[in-house]
Amino acid sequence: MKNLFYSTALLLLISCGKNNETEQKPVKQDITESVYASVTIQPDSLYAVYSIATGILEQIFIEEGDTVIFDQNLFQITNNNPKLSSENARLSMQIAKENFSGEHAILNDLKNEIKLAELKCKNDSSVFHRQKNLWSQKIGSQAEFDAKKLQYETSSQNVKTLKNKFLRTENELKQQVQQATNNYESTQFLSKDYTIKSKISGRVYAIYKNIGELVSAQQPIAMIGSKSKFIAELLVDEVDIARISIGQKVLITLDAYNNEVFEATITKIYPQKNDRSQTFKLEAEFYKSPANLYPGLSGEGNIIISTKKNALVIPKVYLNKDNSIKTDAGFVKVETGLESLDKIEILNGIDENTSIYLTEE
Repeated sequence: MKNLFYSTALLLLISCGKNNETEQKPVKQDITESVYASVTIQPDSLYAVYSIATGILEQIFIEEGDTVIFDQNLFQITNNNPKLSSENARLSMQIAKENFSGEHAILNDLKNEIKLAELKCKNDSSVFHRQKNLWSQKIGSQAEFDAKKLQYETSSQNVKTLKNKFLRTENELKQQVQQATNNYESTQFLSKDYTIKSKISGRVYAIYKNIGELVSAQQPIAMIGSKSKFIAELLVDEVDIARISIGQKVLITLDAYNNEVFEATITKIYPQKNDRSQTFKLEAEFYKSPANLYPGLSGEGNIIISTKKNALVIPKVYLNKDNSIKTDAGFVKVETGLESLDKIEILNGIDENTSIYLTEE
């Protein structure tokens, strides 16, 4: 009996201790609701350098880490094709101009044809009107009159046809000259653009090709971005994107800076979802940037959705799936508000004096 008494007492003591460990009461404190995001640091205005055509990389004027200015020479590409294309385009332009306005222009031949047709039409007109006068005096025959009339009408129609042909040919030749000129100017531009220049003032972060290698318009040669200004690229889960807006505050921690927290603000939301990761990309600018930043630094961010001071909160583990909480009076349904990573606001159902307990859920 004595052993049974001690065993029962020990069980009661353990049970009471367990209840005390899980028992809590709601507290009044500030709560902040936020959305989690993964963070990667990138230079502002970062862009990939491409060659506009295929060629051999002959010279590299820069090194990784160099500071460059706008329009500075970066690479020299060697390719004979543009020179040949430019010469062919020049010859085509020359032929088009000669066809339009040269000594043996096509239009000159048409002008001569029109003059001859007009002379013939004038002669046929005189013959027809003379025959018409004779026929009005009953001199000659109906067949003769009809023949002269048909000859005059045919000559007159031929003049109109040749004039229309002249206008149509003139327009076509003008278009050919313009097309050939545009093509030549385009090849001139391409032949000059084989010295690749920087589009911004910034820093060279990467060079992907070596001298002697083949480059093309499909593969980047280098990566250039801002020297001093960096942005935070954030990836947010699609279930949270509707809660994000421009101007929201972000608290960022970087692996390279231990426990320091940096403040930033959302400046851009990319509308296209990444189907592989099921995330949306955002950009944020630091209020005060860390002393030293490098492309690719990673970290985490919390985008502040809303905050509330002196809210009634409990640990989230005490809230059951059906929004009920275990109390001395049994399970009580509650209405919730803001929630952080580990706390949740209680709007009604319990108060500061209510004891709450963990359940087996």
